[in-house]
Amino acid sequence: MSLGNLKNLRVFEAGSNQLTGETHSSELSFLSALSNCQSLRFLALGSNPLCGSIPKSIKNFSSSLQILYAHNCQIRGRIPQEMGSLKRLTALWLNDNDLDGNIPSSIRGLESLQMLYLENNHLEGPIPDEICNLTSLGNLLLQQNSLSGSILNCIGNLSSLQKFVVSWNNLTSIVPVSLWSLQGLIFLDLSHNSFIGGLPLDIGKMRAMNGIDLSRNRLTGTIPSSIQGLESLVSLNLSGNSFEGSIPSSIGDLKGLEFLDLSYNELSALSFIGNEALCGNAIFEVPTCKVNEKKSSRDKRLWLLYVMLPIASAILSVIVICLLRKLGNTIKRAPVSVGILLGINHPMITYRELCSATNNFSESNLLGAGSFSSVYKGTLANRTDVAVKVLNLHIEGALKSFDAECEVFRKIRHWNLVKVISSCTNADLRALVLQYVPNGSLEKWLHSNNRNLGLHQRVNLVVDIATALDYLHHRQPEPIVHCDLKPSNVLLNEDMVAQVCDFGIAKILAKNKLETQTQTLGTIGYVAPEYGLEGKVSTKGDVYSFGILLLEVITSKKPTDEMFNADMSLRQWVGAATPDRVLDIMDSKLISMKHEDLTPPELESIVLSILELGLECSKDLPEERMDMKTIMVKLNKIKLSLLDKKIR
Repeated sequence: MSLGNLKNLRVFEAGSNQLTGETHSSELSFLSALSNCQSLRFLALGSNPLCGSIPKSIKNFSSSLQILYAHNCQIRGRIPQEMGSLKRLTALWLNDNDLDGNIPSSIRGLESLQMLYLENNHLEGPIPDEICNLTSLGNLLLQQNSLSGSILNCIGNLSSLQKFVVSWNNLTSIVPVSLWSLQGLIFLDLSHNSFIGGLPLDIGKMRAMNGIDLSRNRLTGTIPSSIQGLESLVSLNLSGNSFEGSIPSSIGDLKGLEFLDLSYNELSALSFIGNEALCGNAIFEVPTCKVNEKKSSRDKRLWLLYVMLPIASAILSVIVICLLRKLGNTIKRAPVSVGILLGINHPMITYRELCSATNNFSESNLLGAGSFSSVYKGTLANRTDVAVKVLNLHIEGALKSFDAECEVFRKIRHWNLVKVISSCTNADLRALVLQYVPNGSLEKWLHSNNRNLGLHQRVNLVVDIATALDYLHHRQPEPIVHCDLKPSNVLLNEDMVAQVCDFGIAKILAKNKLETQTQTLGTIGYVAPEYGLEGKVSTKGDVYSFGILLLEVITSKKPTDEMFNADMSLRQWVGAATPDRVLDIMDSKLISMKHEDLTPPELESIVLSILELGLECSKDLPEERMDMKTIMVKLNKIKLSLLDKKIR
């Protein structure tokens, strides 16, 4: 509460921690204290388990606060009417919380607002008319709520609007004509609602439009030929509606189009006979498609559709896409960015920007290369350092790896996981733009002659890694398995906090099914025995890899070290030395460092407890390994005992 005494405080940034509200109060009363800081302009609290409601005292920020980040904070209750007093606020992030009730009409008071993020809450009722007063609004994200009613006719007043997303709500009625007049709109997503009506001719005037998703509604009528005016369009999804008539040939004029889905409508195509690039059922007078035995079950289902349902609208849509792609191959398509289309809620970055940032992907910018990708350091125009992960599309499985990684990034956010900034894709490139982590990998710190990690640091780092795995395994609707945990996939940020990276082969496990079969293996030495023997992937496999990592952190010996062979593994070597010869197998750099807060017996005791935990985690049988929740408890006890000795 004493934070309110900091009268000159301008910036308060405490995001991505484990801070909570007061347990005795339903309100976040510390915000009342902070509101006494009349100079506070920037308040960032995102990704903390605050678990409380926004107090009415929020109005006290009216004269100063410009940016409020409070996303993913488990904030509950209603948005108070008093929020409308923040006249200087330009950005409000309250997404990914547990907010309920209506969006308050007082929102009209946020006259300076440029970004409003309220997605993924439990908001209900109509979109208030007062939103139309926010004429500076550039981004309006309301998806994944329970909003009802219609889109306001006055939406056309928001002439600065660039991104408008209201997907996954209960909205109905006709899409107002005024929406199609917003010529500065870049991304529009109205999917998964119950909108009716059709597309107007004016849609072609939205020349800045990059992506449109109108799927899963009740839209009818024809697709207007004026759609060719959307010259910047990258993605168009009209699937799951009741559009009818022919697919306009003018879609072929959209030279930058990368994604088109017209399936599950009542559309028809005229003729595509003579296009040698097409294949399908003989009824279409085209060559039979060759069956690829390696195709996935999904591809096999599509093949059945080609045979059994040749006149289905979904197949016609696929054929038209192939036709358009052939036409497009004669024209050099400009590289495009579709970060938002992958479900990654971050600013889009173009291929040209990535080339500029990485000096045209120069070797001097290369940070490392893996089986599926190469990673380059880059600096964006706003001076943000990034790591650009470019997939090798010539390697089998690369696209599947990219899709898997995007799928995982779409679901997770945690301070011990490397953050995704954006993505970039075109016909020849798939790239993820990640936060640059400046201190390199844990592997380099463990095996470099000029870098040293003390025992306190090593314990902190393994706690960080365990926290990340606990989040992936136990704090998701469906468990996420990393599958390739090792020191090279753990990066250290500027504060020497560990961040786990590389989810290229991560598996999202189905609900109530904690293991699945796979032919994708992790790295030799770190991979659990059941991977190789039976191809089983489970959370217990990550536990095994974490156990081997613990042993490596203390001994600085890789499981693939030349001293190990079929008769002696890292685990066996450590097991033979515990509990009596721990000091003999410790990293020599760790032994030579001064531990003024520890006596030799205390040092040996703590190291032994870590090694024993590593041996427990890396048992051969998965059912004998503990889970990450139990591991977290044991590691935190070790960490606390170390802290007790330090302050003793």
